[in-house]
Amino acid sequence: MEQKVIETHHTNSDLPKSPASQHGMMSALADRIRLTKPPIITLLLITALGGMFLAAQGPPPALLIVWLMVGGAMAAGGANSINHGLERKSDSLMLRTRSRPVPAKRITARSAVVQGIILNAVAFIMLATLVNLLTALFTLSATLFYILVYTSWLKRTTPQNIVIGGAAGSVPPLAGWAAVTGGVDLPAIYLFAIIFFWTPPHFWALSLLIRDDYARAGVPMLPVVSGVYHTVKSIMLYSLVLVALTIMFFIVPEMSWIYLFAAMALGGLFLYFAWRLLRSRGMRGAKPLYLYSLLYLALIFVAVIIDSTVTL
Repeated sequence: MEQKVIETHHTNSDLPKSPASQHGMMSALADRIRLTKPPIITLLLITALGGMFLAAQGPPPALLIVWLMVGGAMAAGGANSINHGLERKSDSLMLRTRSRPVPAKRITARSAVVQGIILNAVAFIMLATLVNLLTALFTLSATLFYILVYTSWLKRTTPQNIVIGGAAGSVPPLAGWAAVTGGVDLPAIYLFAIIFFWTPPHFWALSLLIRDDYARAGVPMLPVVSGVYHTVKSIMLYSLVLVALTIMFFIVPEMSWIYLFAAMALGGLFLYFAWRLLRSRGMRGAKPLYLYSLLYLALIFVAVIIDSTVTL
């Protein structure tokens, strides 16, 4: 009898996990990954690569790229995880965000914040050790600015929140440049400025689409505070500055005609979408502009990468 009990015990413990249990584990892992906002990370890494290739005037060392991509992804993912934890109340009020892991109570706010802190700590140590200290400081400063300045202060105090807060997302090219050179120079600052001026028209186009959500959550985004048409005019103004800035970037000695042609073509289409939105005096053109703005930024930095690699 005792032998049968022992055999039964071993047999039960060795049973494979049920499909339901495996599905639960996969769902939990998917939620953890969702906290990091992978699509945003991808865009940020492309801009960091642009800074690297421009600084190296060609492909940087492969291992350096790997360390920066891994460390940068962890830092950005950590910042987004902390943001999920801090924004649990407003996310629960917005239709667009209420199914996220924290407001849906699949992950606690504290757990999301802890995940973000761990990711940033590991990223800082990795970048400081395997790349250089300046690159690690840039990535950490982006997280701190995003969490302490934008999320915890600006977002709920001023309709210009995204203008100032956009500085956090503009840091990756500086980190990419610093990873190669160990310092910061004018071309890297230009790349920072391009993202900085891209951010308002991009996010204001999104805020037009979910204006009611922001109003419900008490977030003073520009369309909520100043109305649709004022927002549309502001988008047009920042779009003009953005496109002018990308074309002016051609005066940097490292850039060639490849980049200029790309900047003019991509910028012309950006202005077209912004003008169409302005002409509509409403929100009809907001979604095309929002979607194109994502592609636009990625392609501008792809143009920088190609221009830095190809010699005319």
